[in-house]
Amino acid sequence: MTALRVLISDDDVMIRDVLREVLESESDIAVVAVAGDADEAIRLAEQHRPAVAVLDVRMPGGGGARAAREIARRSPETAILAFSAYADRTSIAGLAAAGVTEYLVKGAPNTAIVEAVRRLGRQPPG
Repeated sequence: MTALRVLISDDDVMIRDVLREVLESESDIAVVAVAGDADEAIRLAEQHRPAVAVLDVRMPGGGGARAAREIARRSPETAILAFSAYADRTSIAGLAAAGVTEYLVKGAPNTAIVEAVRRLGRQPPG
């Protein structure tokens, strides 16, 4: 079985490092790229074609919504998991319209993050 390929994008280095550590501790998940802003996330998603992109909602370069729209367009096989400190309905609705498949609030248990990545990685594209 090949590992689920994951891209992480967050402007906070500590969050990127923790997410990477949590996901890479799972034998069936491989973090293939890490980005610090929307532009880098878009470029890396196009380059690596991950099964799942974990995107911070508020990051430089237009935020998670812009990154989600572009990743959905350029790498349609990539499922998108938004990861944010904000849980208001307007943000969530905007992200869904941008192509976000699932939304988790920062502070969610590590098990919930891993389960979401696995669930999204198993879904058929589109």
